[in-house]
Amino acid sequence: MVGFRDLNPQAPMHVLVIPRKHIPSLRDLSEEDDTLVGRLVRVCAKVAEAEGKAEAGFRVVANSGPSAGQSVDHLHLHVLAGRSLGWPPG
Repeated sequence: MVGFRDLNPQAPMHVLVIPRKHIPSLRDLSEEDDTLVGRLVRVCAKVAEAEGKAEAGFRVVANSGPSAGQSVDHLHLHVLAGRSLGWPPG
């Protein structure tokens, strides 16, 4: 896994968490990726904890496909926190 701050942050804390294995999007996951996806989500929670945002709350987002806003063809999760995140998003 690799994590880094988003260049165009949508919240005070906006970190991308990316698996090193190339997977274009959520729809390209296979059963063999189940362990990787579980670890990916756990790393997101650890990022929020390390940034001091876990207790107040954080959001994890995966965009899949161009209509959903996916602009990079490599699976990644956005970890957002530090402001009120309304629902529905967008």
